[in-house]
Amino acid sequence: MPGAAARFFRSVIESTGCILDVALGGIELPPPPWEERAADDYSPYLDRADFEFADFLFSQAQMSGGNVDKLSQLLAALYPESDPPFADHSDLYRTIDATQHGDIPWDSFTITYAGEVGTDSPPWKLAKYETWFRDPLKVMEQQIGNRDFVGEMDFAPKRIFKDGERQYTDLMSGNWAWEQADKIAEDVETHGAVFAPIILGSDKTTVSVATGQNDFYPLYASTGLVHNGVRRAHRNALSLVAFLAIPKTSQEYKDDPDFHQFRRKLFHTALHRILLSLRPHMLTPRVTCCADGHFRRVIYGLGPYIADYPEQVLLSCIVQGWCPRCTSPSNNLDAPSGRRSHEHTHALLEACNIQELWDNYGIIGDVLPFTVGFPRADIHELISPDLLHQVIKGSFKDHLVEWITEYVKQVNEPAEAAKILADIDRRIAAAPSFPALRRFPEGRGFNQWTGDDSKALMKVYIPAITGHVPNEMVSALSAFTEFCYLVRRSVISESTLVAIDNALEAFHRAREIFRVAGIQINGFSLPRQHSLMHYRYLIQMFGAPNGLCSSITESKHIKAVKQPWRRSNRNKPLGQMLLTNQRLDKLAAARIEFKARGMLDGPCSVPTVQPLPPPELPQPEEAREEEDEGGAVDGTACLGDVRLAQCAVRAYPRNATLLGEVIGQPDLEDHIRRFLFDRNNPHSPIPGSQIELDKCPEFNSRVYLYPSAIATFYAPSDISGINGMHCERIHATQSWRHGPPRYDCVFIEKDPGIEGFRGLHVARVFGFFSFMHGGEDFPCALVHWFSPTTNAPCPKTWMWTVAPDFFDDGSPCISMVHIDCIFRGAHLMGMAGDEFLPHYFTLHHSLDGFETFYVNKFIDHHAHEIAF
Repeated sequence: MPGAAARFFRSVIESTGCILDVALGGIELPPPPWEERAADDYSPYLDRADFEFADFLFSQAQMSGGNVDKLSQLLAALYPESDPPFADHSDLYRTIDATQHGDIPWDSFTITYAGEVGTDSPPWKLAKYETWFRDPLKVMEQQIGNRDFVGEMDFAPKRIFKDGERQYTDLMSGNWAWEQADKIAEDVETHGAVFAPIILGSDKTTVSVATGQNDFYPLYASTGLVHNGVRRAHRNALSLVAFLAIPKTSQEYKDDPDFHQFRRKLFHTALHRILLSLRPHMLTPRVTCCADGHFRRVIYGLGPYIADYPEQVLLSCIVQGWCPRCTSPSNNLDAPSGRRSHEHTHALLEACNIQELWDNYGIIGDVLPFTVGFPRADIHELISPDLLHQVIKGSFKDHLVEWITEYVKQVNEPAEAAKILADIDRRIAAAPSFPALRRFPEGRGFNQWTGDDSKALMKVYIPAITGHVPNEMVSALSAFTEFCYLVRRSVISESTLVAIDNALEAFHRAREIFRVAGIQINGFSLPRQHSLMHYRYLIQMFGAPNGLCSSITESKHIKAVKQPWRRSNRNKPLGQMLLTNQRLDKLAAARIEFKARGMLDGPCSVPTVQPLPPPELPQPEEAREEEDEGGAVDGTACLGDVRLAQCAVRAYPRNATLLGEVIGQPDLEDHIRRFLFDRNNPHSPIPGSQIELDKCPEFNSRVYLYPSAIATFYAPSDISGINGMHCERIHATQSWRHGPPRYDCVFIEKDPGIEGFRGLHVARVFGFFSFMHGGEDFPCALVHWFSPTTNAPCPKTWMWTVAPDFFDDGSPCISMVHIDCIFRGAHLMGMAGDEFLPHYFTLHHSLDGFETFYVNKFIDHHAHEIAF
């Protein structure tokens, strides 16, 4: 739930905004007026429609040049009295290229091997390695001045407190930004300046295997001033800065130490060269126009670097298998140790030879990290946490899931092991439907795993394995999943840090079962699992890790690398990809500028002839349902609400008695009358469910049935709008997508003064209704109640367990509730224990086929925060 939080900003290295006269320092002045420009000046486009058409063709439809030509010819034939917006694709491209907004040209430099070469030297020593890049200073200034980020940037380090506890959110809320400001402030000439961290990220990606190994090595940059939600939303807060060279060689030389050394030096030399334009302004502030229109003195600094483990090894110049952040030995990574630093490495370089550095300290002594050439920068400090590869793909999928599978195969005969694994897959496939839950129709038996696949499996894996593996393994997986959901939150408090410590400690205790069972006989000296020990410190330094995850850069690959590659002719594609990216950036920058000036408000044009409405055809109920399951919602942060679907179901009776018979709820009218009694008698000692029916109000109004309801609530850790709002659809329909019924479960508020699941009810919705009584409209839900089976969560799964309620005569405990009582959707998974599901069992049987259920708090982050 959103609430008031106290924010304290560092006052020395800060500016509230000033005009070009930098001597004004922190005096608050209004921003200078924008550059004079006519309201209809869309140059180089003729008008708004011209710009919108160009943006649609190139950015949205990504239409090929040939299709643009064909479209232009068709438009000319259809409307001979006027010229088409663009004569052909060349005319379109020339217009986009003439756009001044976002114009940051590409440049290149070449690096060659500097050692001795001869005619018999390996080809990699004779090759020239070209790196293409854009000026990172201009890229950063474009981001800082992006008017789309107004109100979503921090121009000073901040400390946030709520209820007396420190909270960590964006990069500028961590200790690192504060400490950097202290170092900068030692120079009085920097007082009043804005410290602007530069977040970097690099990761090789393959665009095609079938047509040959086409690899690219993009480098991305983002200003650390923007909030995490902006960076995660891919709103131009992460920019493509360079394509690094990828040295390759034949099998004959792939293990050559000289080749490996050159590859490392090439990488660090290229990074140093690319970032050189920023270096002067890491010491001397540069006047920069910011998103809010103010000019500020900005001083830059290298910030966190987003990278997976192989990239971290390359960045920090350490040996594979060692930690890039601490000095623990590779054979005992979890042993207590100190932190790595440039100073520590320099001292060892003076005391040890190259081989000793490699063997005893995991340091590659013949290459220096690129950060040694920049002020206040130490790569060992700047390596960011990587939720995707360290936690989700690494520790969960590659370690725990594989270990459990290996255990089942190891302790069972092959046929029995196959039977157990098939039942685990069946349980996964039978998980009830839920918004944004990725389906596994055949379980998890597929080869190509994505990060989204691993996240989806994590949501349902614990109930699926329970009963088939030892309780200690379930406890290990539950503790790890708890840790994962805690560190993935968008707001992390000091209490959350304590919970993170406790979950990690519980995981370390419970994972010993894998050593005892013979699965990990060599222990747990695994770099990705070891990295979890650094998360508390990294959160305190850099804020919530979800703003620095490699999933952000991997998502950028699609727009910056893969789509431009597909649009190329595959013949020397890099140059074409650079041009495509430049044009996309220009169109995006022009749209931001036009939007900020109000030049894109309202529809592009009003049609002179209004089209006739489509004929109203009778449609089945499922066809009228909105297929949108929910997602991000823009708007002001609030606790949330629940509202019925836009349209009631057609062709159903409006009489309560008849409607109840049709939907299988013959007591529907009685439930309505008892509900009305509770509404009219809120202080009655006897609830409506127990009162004699003749004492309840008579009811004769029309009743409307709805197929679903929409719950909107504050969930910043899930897919949400900039202000953290998220929505989901709750279904209660007799036929979902032309198939069996779907009746979802919900959380209902029991006691708002009690935190966690103890303050909530769980119920299953069998219908959403709306009716009038006494001049008042009542949106309601008919629910079947569930009750906890114990007074605490299950100790091995860390989840509450519930069972459906029944009266003494065996009838279900059903009643009508106002939808204002509903908080949001709930996800239940059946407790199968050691029993095997029938082969015919599907997700449509799940909520009817078990006696008890887990309240799945791992279905999403918001559920994890409320159902503990």
